[in-house]
Amino acid sequence: DSMLVRIAGPDERDRVSSRGWAWGYVGGGLLLAINFAMMTFYADLGITKGMAVRLCLLSAGLWWAGFTFIPVLGLRRLPRDVPAEIAHRNPFRQLAATFAEMRRYPQTLAFLLAFLFYNDGIQTVIVSASVYASRELRIDDNLVLATFLITQFVAILGALGFGRIAALIGAKKTVLIGIVIWLAVVLVGFLIPSGVVGALFGLGAAIGLVMGGTQALSRSMYSQLIPLGRESEYFSFYQAMERGTSWLGTLTFGLVFQFTQSYRLALIALVAFFVVGGILLARVDMRKGIIDAGNVLPKVL
Repeated sequence: DSMLVRIAGPDERDRVSSRGWAWGYVGGGLLLAINFAMMTFYADLGITKGMAVRLCLLSAGLWWAGFTFIPVLGLRRLPRDVPAEIAHRNPFRQLAATFAEMRRYPQTLAFLLAFLFYNDGIQTVIVSASVYASRELRIDDNLVLATFLITQFVAILGALGFGRIAALIGAKKTVLIGIVIWLAVVLVGFLIPSGVVGALFGLGAAIGLVMGGTQALSRSMYSQLIPLGRESEYFSFYQAMERGTSWLGTLTFGLVFQFTQSYRLALIALVAFFVVGGILLARVDMRKGIIDAGNVLPKVL
């Protein structure tokens, strides 16, 4: 994530970040398709289902190892115009300084707080989708996996499409549109009748449409709000908001189900994450945040 600042200028970030997510979904979709075929035709391949699962897990490791060569070899001469006083700073003092200095960037903190909420909603929908489809909608596991394939490949077009929209109206407005679509996804998911496979496929396509776009543009927005030379430090906080607190949404989902025994009510409870996250994001002043961080304003905000 922090490399984005080094390989793309202020006016290129949304496009480059979106394309990065799109290529990620291409790779993930191809591997998922291979794994899907292996899990479906394992008997024809002369292996057990357990061995098919093991081979799928192994394929993920080999996939990571193979594609790691691309950034290792391709980014060896990455520009590093890092200020000397930052480059030679003790890492522990640097971490302490980051905590203290983040107070100087209130818009950056405001964005992180907004991201915490709406991204928790996104992550919970993604994580809980298979449970909801199989246990509440009573859809066969193979059809659920097929839905994930649809989601994965639609996400390619979604990421690219959101990048194009951001070039016209700005990343913040585009992400807010994405949050509204996520709200619609949750509401439609709540209303879908059990056993209707076509509706599940449509919902999976809608998720794919906004999944990559909102995440890609959130990354590019944040890259504009952090000071030069501090990308790795500040993106560590971003990752903390993205992964370190992503249990809040799943905790909410689980608790609502625990007390109501209804997956539908558990799903609809996630509306709060998108509403709060959207309101907080709408209040972030991107122009002021970019200027405060000492960065160049992009042409479209």
